[in-house]
Amino acid sequence: MKRSLYFIFTIGFLMLWSSCRKDFEFSPSTGNLTFSRDTVYLDTVFSKIGSSTYNLKVYNKGNKDINIPSVKLTLGETSNYRLSVDGITGKTFENVELLAKDSLYIFIETTVNIETEAAISNQFLYTDAIEFDSGTNQQKVELVTLIQDAIFIYPERDNTTKIVETLSLNVDGETIETELQGRELLPNELNFTNEKPYVIYGFAAVPNNETLTIDAGARVYFHSESGILVTDGASIKINGELSTNQEALENEVILEGDRLEPDFSETPGQWAAIWLSDGSLDNSINYTTIKNANVGILCDGNPNATNNKLNITNTQIYNSASFGIMGRNTSIIGENVVINNAGQSSFAGTIGGRYNFTHSTIVNYWDNGFRQLPSVLLNNFILDEENNATLANLGEANFNNCIIYGNDNPEFLLEQIEDESVSFNFKFTNCLIRFQDDSNFFTEAVYDLTDTNHFENNIFNKDPNFKDTTLNQFVIGDDSEAINQANSTFAIQVPTDILGVNRTTSPDIGAYQHITFPEE
Repeated sequence: MKRSLYFIFTIGFLMLWSSCRKDFEFSPSTGNLTFSRDTVYLDTVFSKIGSSTYNLKVYNKGNKDINIPSVKLTLGETSNYRLSVDGITGKTFENVELLAKDSLYIFIETTVNIETEAAISNQFLYTDAIEFDSGTNQQKVELVTLIQDAIFIYPERDNTTKIVETLSLNVDGETIETELQGRELLPNELNFTNEKPYVIYGFAAVPNNETLTIDAGARVYFHSESGILVTDGASIKINGELSTNQEALENEVILEGDRLEPDFSETPGQWAAIWLSDGSLDNSINYTTIKNANVGILCDGNPNATNNKLNITNTQIYNSASFGIMGRNTSIIGENVVINNAGQSSFAGTIGGRYNFTHSTIVNYWDNGFRQLPSVLLNNFILDEENNATLANLGEANFNNCIIYGNDNPEFLLEQIEDESVSFNFKFTNCLIRFQDDSNFFTEAVYDLTDTNHFENNIFNKDPNFKDTTLNQFVIGDDSEAINQANSTFAIQVPTDILGVNRTTSPDIGAYQHITFPEE
């Protein structure tokens, strides 16, 4: 009996299911598809380098299941675009089925060799379209990509072993093998012009006793874990100029990562660093923006060089995963320098050295997680793996007419190991500083803010009134406490601000003279 009931129940269930089931019957498409966008703009890519993947969503909003007879690129197999439809890659697809009230994704990529296309200038628009169906039912979605020609600098790869070339460095006459992927720049690569952008893979090393010159208006893009290494006896000269149009920045030099999509425009840590190694000399950087590195500038050694190891002027450094500028027992002069948004410190002068910053805005509004260090860090030692300290002279660390601020408190830290054998000399003069020690945590003598040997005419914890810290806009407004508070002697030494505005009369603290912000 139980067996009969089971049989009857099973037959009944199958009959019920079959009575509810409706076979899929696909009708031909009638040209009534809708799309998530009419045109897919693939962001700027470099010639020969693949784009990111973009998507287009195709909707069937009708009540019938449809069959799209063909989905194809207008240029067919000759197109430089690549499609993926329902997980299948290609450039032409037939009989694509789409259920009623359903949608499908089409994924789009491109790689274009500008040398094989009819390009008149160093960049051009590459276009195609995705065609759905044909004849009177045909619908199109346009595809548009801006392609830039570029000069690529990259290490060689052994075709057999697949091992990538690494750098050999000359240090004090001795050749040292490193694990850094990269190569030395060739003689014809030692002048980066503004004719085409440069894309660097690995470290591009400036050879011993050579100088890399980067012209005004040049653009240099770095792949992941890439950078420029200035070796023993070598120099770098970045010769940006004040742009006549601050929106265009046409004469400024820009160094950033090679991901050109808007989502990556402010992402920290996309490339390694500009590394001025111990032994490099007489380096200079002017009117330059350095963005999205791990360390914007890593400067090592030569604290007592006749000409400072680095002279940096009218330069902005943003979105560094660890440090904006990290000096290690070195010598740096900075004027009209703006640094913001570093995972650790915007400026760190470590293991002693000599540092002089005038009319600079050194702040840190890092919002990508917790940071352990303030905007400015100074110390006179380095610890080994066993916490044994090696000391070095902090010969001088002078901050004149500077804004030192951020979204934490305090925004400077003085780490001194006291020893008669080494010095720890520093002074903040006419600076606007965030430092409020309500808990009396900083009791060391170096934090005596009334000691005029170290702190003179400073303003503490007052509003700088920046235009927009989230957009790296650090010009100050009419309500800034920095207005007309700078020391005029230092202002005469740096007579114009980073935008070329005269500051010899009524100078403001920081890299910018104040403006009146436009009403929103």
